[in-house]
Amino acid sequence: MAEIAPVAPISPRDQKIIQESIQEFSQLQTNRAVFGSHWEEISELIDPPSRNSFFYSVFNWPGQKKSDRQVDATGMMALDRFKAIIDSLLTPRNMLWHGLEADNEYVMKDRLTRLWFEQAQKILFKYRYMPNANFSANNQGVFHNLGAYGTGPMFVDRYLGHDGGKGLRYKALPLGEAFLRQDHQGQVDGICRWFRLTGRQAIQAQKFMGWKPLPGGLVAMADQKSEMTFNFLHRICPRDDYDPERLDARGKLYASYYICLDFQALLSEGGYNTFPVPTSRWTHNVFDGPYGRSPAMSVLPSLKTLNAEKRDFLTQGHRAGVPVLLTTDDGIVDVSFRPGALNKGGWSPDGHPLIGTLPAGDINITDKMMDEERTLINSAFLVDLFKILLDDPKIYSATQVVEMMSQRGILIAPTIGRQQSEYLGGMIPRELDILSELGLLPPMPPRLKEAGGEYKIIYTSPLARDQRAQEVAGFTRTLDLANQIAQVTGDPAIFDRFDMDAALPEIAQIQSTPERWMASDDMLARKRQMRQQQQEQQQKIQAAPAAAAMVKANAVAAKAGVAPNQLQQPANQPGG
Repeated sequence: MAEIAPVAPISPRDQKIIQESIQEFSQLQTNRAVFGSHWEEISELIDPPSRNSFFYSVFNWPGQKKSDRQVDATGMMALDRFKAIIDSLLTPRNMLWHGLEADNEYVMKDRLTRLWFEQAQKILFKYRYMPNANFSANNQGVFHNLGAYGTGPMFVDRYLGHDGGKGLRYKALPLGEAFLRQDHQGQVDGICRWFRLTGRQAIQAQKFMGWKPLPGGLVAMADQKSEMTFNFLHRICPRDDYDPERLDARGKLYASYYICLDFQALLSEGGYNTFPVPTSRWTHNVFDGPYGRSPAMSVLPSLKTLNAEKRDFLTQGHRAGVPVLLTTDDGIVDVSFRPGALNKGGWSPDGHPLIGTLPAGDINITDKMMDEERTLINSAFLVDLFKILLDDPKIYSATQVVEMMSQRGILIAPTIGRQQSEYLGGMIPRELDILSELGLLPPMPPRLKEAGGEYKIIYTSPLARDQRAQEVAGFTRTLDLANQIAQVTGDPAIFDRFDMDAALPEIAQIQSTPERWMASDDMLARKRQMRQQQQEQQQKIQAAPAAAAMVKANAVAAKAGVAPNQLQQPANQPGG
């Protein structure tokens, strides 16, 4: 049995928090009502499972049928492909799609600092892709919300499980639960998340999240094994009474309140050093508040038109397969369509049929009209990036397809850039903050610690690499041209213009070469010193036969009475 809250008056501070939270939640509901209507319309066409979920207090029976208004599935299929495209361009699982480095170039000259960032990167990717974290599935959920509704919130928190393990946990918040707010700069800085829990689930949450004693009515329902759900609110906002000197919740930049709405009880007060719900918008208009607009919104007329055209297309096809019959007033009335059936009275005495079919119209025209709408929809959802693979996958190799897709992906770089800044740029600092609090990051090297641990994110996804690949391509083209000139002129001095010690480390960084695979400055100096010693030794070995011959010649000359300096006389001077 869970702990029951004692009957005691609520403190004025707790009462103020509850009232402010409920008031803000009510205002955010009002501000989001128009968007909720848009989302309902979109969900009917391309995301039926999300129907009837965008307004507070709505209830959906598990397994409820919701696809009765959807006729054409083109938009739904385009949305699935959209998620795959964005994932492959931004966060491909088969590669390290971002790195970390110091915000100061001087600090990054320290090899220990570079190795620390490389190790921190490996640790971050390890915990991000652990099964308990469930990042991949929820990352797809964010891209799903982006494609359909234009707004994708992701809740990033530490893992709380029965096994007691440490790590990260992700949850792509359904938009029906997320009521957002933004600051004066247009960044999402707060959220009121509404969700439902049964009494049994609330008791579990109390155990793992450290909630205060639960209201008695809620515990009583749990004791009765009731699956009745209750309404809860999780409010996150910048803290007004932030004090960096405190070690409790008030020493955190963001306040966190869990409230049971049905009993108006404050269950917990906590905080976060970083905003735990990084939220991205596909496109954002200053008049739309904290919410964005999606590809589905851009082609909503096409989605609705295609749905209507598909209905007409099916009607025409049905009429073509089972045509409408036309008969005379006094002709046959009951027509049998059974194979081999005899329909008497179907011909007139003069041999003309008395039964005809009603023309069903040109079904091909409707098909062409639908193709035009499908083209617009697939273009909005970036499906044309996969057109090469869909049309004829045997013509190109996998590498050629990836390269061609990456080149075309550059065209959408401005739009994808928002996902790097808003979504990934908010998620990665949150992840590092959690791992640091859990003690899972290695100790900082002295130089980085002296710089305050400041860092920046370097994106190495296929899209990001394509954007920087022009620098490498320009360098290699210039180097090839210099090589051709050197071969023609026979003068290698032209290579003096190239600073290989500066170019190669940066090229290795652009090409995502691990730092541990590169030689340190000290190792490089030792290699060059050793190479110089080997060259000097080789020169001595090569000069040894000539020196021995000279010694022998001097000895012979001495016996013959010839002065040694006469044997060493330069060849370009006349002899005596």
